[in-house]
Amino acid sequence: MVKNNNMDWWLAGDQLWLDQITEEIVEPDLPIIDPHHHLWDTPTDRYLLDEILEDTNGGHNIVSTVFVECNSMFRADGPEALKVIGETEFVQGIAAMSASGKYGNTRVANGIVSHADLTLGSDVRPVLEAHIAASNNRFKGIRHAAGWHQDSAVRNSHSHPTEHLMLDDQFQAGLQVLSDMGLTFDAWFYHEQLPEFIALANNFPEATIILDHFGGPLGIGPYQGNLDEVYEKWCELVAPLKNNPNVLFKLGGINMKVNGFEWHKHPQPPSSDQLVDATARYYQFCIDNFGADRCMFESNFPVDRDSCSYHVLWNAFKKMSSGYTDQERQALFHDTATKAYKLSTD
Repeated sequence: MVKNNNMDWWLAGDQLWLDQITEEIVEPDLPIIDPHHHLWDTPTDRYLLDEILEDTNGGHNIVSTVFVECNSMFRADGPEALKVIGETEFVQGIAAMSASGKYGNTRVANGIVSHADLTLGSDVRPVLEAHIAASNNRFKGIRHAAGWHQDSAVRNSHSHPTEHLMLDDQFQAGLQVLSDMGLTFDAWFYHEQLPEFIALANNFPEATIILDHFGGPLGIGPYQGNLDEVYEKWCELVAPLKNNPNVLFKLGGINMKVNGFEWHKHPQPPSSDQLVDATARYYQFCIDNFGADRCMFESNFPVDRDSCSYHVLWNAFKKMSSGYTDQERQALFHDTATKAYKLSTD
């Protein structure tokens, strides 16, 4: 911890803060695909190839990763709908660097999930075709985040969604095009929107739909301090997805500030045991109710870096899954992601 004027202070997510907790790697040889991380370069933060490799090279056997959109490197010029192609072009370059083998064995961004505005309806097709052209071997699908809440204490998604976006006719028309093209749809929203998401999933039984971050159980604003009540409500709302076998689950992204565990307010980051104690019930509910073949662990880095370190997070995943069979664990750490995104395993 850093000292300043005889007062202890810390910056959550800072390397000095994270380095206070280091652990021996659990099962270091277990092959892992990390199906959800971001890459960006902003005036205040950088997470590019060097930075993600610092995390993935921390002792776990991360064989490949999937990049997920984050408004990174959109084109400055050209038609508005096609500016998003800049993100695929940017990540394709990093992926090509990683695929050279000069940076180690991890294949960063072996899959790319970018953004396209589904409210374009049928007009979203040329946008998707442009993504494919920008990375024919890695582009897998899109995420159009729909997180919306009436309380100003809960920040809406970076894509500036309207209320009930997932029920919008144009949005669903765009999703139909995405599905027809055999591309995946990553969904991100907040837990009270689960009924809308289920209605969407019911309308698209042939689409490969991937639910990010457990469907966003909130722990801030009107939900602050009510972790148990939110969990019980979430269980009730998410349970009907048992009837939607085309919906897969990313298990992770629950250590963000929005989830309310407040790891970032502590003088030290959590250990893997602390993460297990606080969050394992979410993971186990999904695995037990939906099956390991529909679930995959995810890091959501560097966003979750505000709360814990990469090696500690994957230790927690290994500990909370220790009671499952070898086949189930292979699905959770590797095979479900491979299937969902049709990843190359060469």
